[in-house]
Amino acid sequence: MGNAAQGEYTMDILTKKLNSLAKRSQTSQQYRELTIAALREALPFEAACCSAVDPITLLSTGAVTEDGVETIHNKLLESEYVHDDINVYSDLVRSEIMVATLYQSTNGQPEQSERYRGVLKPAGFGDELRAILITDGACWGHLTLFRTSEQPPFSQGEMDLIRTTAPIIATELRRFTLTLPEAGNAVNKNSDPGMMTISTGLVPLASNYAASEWLQLLRQWENISSDQLPRPIQAVSVRALADTDLPSSASMPAAKVCLRIPDGTYLTLRASKLNGLVGENCIVLSFEIAKPSDILPLIAKAYDLTPRETDIAEQIFRGCSTKEIASTLHISAYTVQDHLKSIFDKTNVNSRRELVWQLFTRYAIE
Repeated sequence: MGNAAQGEYTMDILTKKLNSLAKRSQTSQQYRELTIAALREALPFEAACCSAVDPITLLSTGAVTEDGVETIHNKLLESEYVHDDINVYSDLVRSEIMVATLYQSTNGQPEQSERYRGVLKPAGFGDELRAILITDGACWGHLTLFRTSEQPPFSQGEMDLIRTTAPIIATELRRFTLTLPEAGNAVNKNSDPGMMTISTGLVPLASNYAASEWLQLLRQWENISSDQLPRPIQAVSVRALADTDLPSSASMPAAKVCLRIPDGTYLTLRASKLNGLVGENCIVLSFEIAKPSDILPLIAKAYDLTPRETDIAEQIFRGCSTKEIASTLHISAYTVQDHLKSIFDKTNVNSRRELVWQLFTRYAIE
């Protein structure tokens, strides 16, 4: 079999395998673990990291990392959110570059990257392949593959393979975001807000009972040890540190994620830096059952609603009539009806009542 035919065969087999993995996986975590294993059968790499992200802020809501990556994960997050480097994921999303490698982006001179010089090379890694997991214009995750300095850089054919399969992975990550929990598995919606402080070096300092409970649940979800901080906490904390010197009007996504936890509940996690009076600073984190204003943008992304359709969905949730919506949004009632038809088609409902159930009630928004 020639190289071209073999490449087509590999892509076809990998595509079918990734589609079948979705049916076998019970959680997003399990799907990503199986996906990495399937990718390793198609192309060689030393280590991998697959993160789910909040499509609004692009911050991690959980990551599957392999040996060799876990020890440098904090530094990779710092490189992503603090430093201006090559192939930063937020840049790839904005430029719609689906797949990029360090060697190709630097014309074979990876030393141009601060991440390579300070993190990858000391860890024994050479080339790095990054893929944004996008479907219907929304990013639901990142995939990073690493090769050692002894392995050859990723080829164009291998990049094309990942580029073809990335939307499949993105579609499944989006599906898991909307997967409903089994009856009886929801947490207490009256739980007090969780409050936690950590050092600027990401070392836990103090927490109330609610935060400790959330911390335990997040660790269980990511299958990490009790001495590790869950990736969402790491991500919002590093972003909070990066935001310190920026003006409040800066157009940088907030240090916040809205994520789906194992029982199906949406959790909003926020972080901000506190400046100490005697020179010691820390990061304060809050854990809260997500409010409608936090969840609606996420669900709107999942259903591929336009900004105007999202505005109308929010007005419907507030109980507004067509006339009231038209007045509030300064559009005609006919335009409202046209948007409603599109929303109904995308969410597979036939009425406003069904829409409220589809977008809000069934996702445990109170």
